[in-house]
Amino acid sequence: MSVVAHELRLLLRQRLTIVALALLALLTIAALAAGMVEVARQRAAIAAIPTAQAHDIGAIATWVDASKDAGSAAYYSFHPTWDAPSPLAFAALGMRDVSPYILRVRALGLEAQIYDGDTFNPELALPGRFDFAFVLIFLAPLFVIALFHDLISGEREAGRQRTLDALPLGGKVLWRRRTLLRLALLWVILGVPFASAATLAGASSGAVLAVLALIGAYLLFWVGVAALISRLCWSSVANAATLAAIWLVLVLIIPTLANVVINQAIPVNQGAEIALAQREAVNRAWDIPREETMQRFYANHPEWADSPPLGPQFHYKWYLAFHQNGDESVGDQVRAYRSGLERRDAAGRALGWVLPSVGVQVLLTRLAGTDLAAQLAYQDRIRAFHTRLRNFYYGYLFYDRPFGKEDFDQAPKFEDTPGG
Repeated sequence: MSVVAHELRLLLRQRLTIVALALLALLTIAALAAGMVEVARQRAAIAAIPTAQAHDIGAIATWVDASKDAGSAAYYSFHPTWDAPSPLAFAALGMRDVSPYILRVRALGLEAQIYDGDTFNPELALPGRFDFAFVLIFLAPLFVIALFHDLISGEREAGRQRTLDALPLGGKVLWRRRTLLRLALLWVILGVPFASAATLAGASSGAVLAVLALIGAYLLFWVGVAALISRLCWSSVANAATLAAIWLVLVLIIPTLANVVINQAIPVNQGAEIALAQREAVNRAWDIPREETMQRFYANHPEWADSPPLGPQFHYKWYLAFHQNGDESVGDQVRAYRSGLERRDAAGRALGWVLPSVGVQVLLTRLAGTDLAAQLAYQDRIRAFHTRLRNFYYGYLFYDRPFGKEDFDQAPKFEDTPGG
């Protein structure tokens, strides 16, 4: 233990070491704080939903109660959905930084409402928001380089290597001890603040341990790269330049090029095109005979086929029917879009098996529940809720049941669970 303490004192006498460790600690704490502030902001926005919803529905209910028109209630009522952040979301914001986590929907065509926000494939290989994942993946390797580029070459250049190799506890034992000490310091500086923040956020011990193991494995990879370069017996400057070039290639250049190749190999149209196609189908419905629209709707939804026939006046059941027809008309596009996103995501995850920087981000966003799978699961919950919402209003519209103020309380409520 005294030998380790002596090595620690020697290490901390080096100004570069003190500056590097202090800077990494500062960046880690700042990134964790930024992530927690952002997650707190999102939680506050979600927590404010019930009050705002009650105010909006109260105003609409008073107006609708005078006419008892279920169609007006369906048209003007917005119903909130939300995707609450997981306890580890602060560490890797992932898709939550580019996709909506709150979406207010009506009983009208859903696809246009979903894809107004659009969903993009997560840029697994590119820098994103300043959070813990950014510090670990992009910045931590630079601190490994700072502490390890001259581990042996510095002693050789100072003329001390032969003496150190000749000591009783010198040679490979000495270099191994110094390597493990530096590695442990970096792991502690990254891991302790993360574990503290995760505990405050209520993350499970299993998830925390998984991230701590991931931190250690990623640091160990870069220590291994530095050790391989040191075996070439180059100067400290040459070692640093080579390691910096390797960092640039492995962390930025190859992932960026791979991302471009994946996007070219798996073309995916933008979600906005689905929204546009759905709106065009809805707009065309005004020029289609109403009986034709209803026949198409009843063919796909025979449970409502015993509804009374339409009269000459405008009826909201026809309006909602062609909105649902519009949704169904873009069903193939929606499935193709989702399949393309999933194939891109799968290619990115496969890339993570050979590029540690990509692999670490894939694992972090998975553990944090902020990856593409989590975003698509939220969309599935929205669709399940919207189906319940439509059927609720259809029960009034298709049988001309009056809809009063008290009926608003019977409307389905979104729950942030897989059952939505």
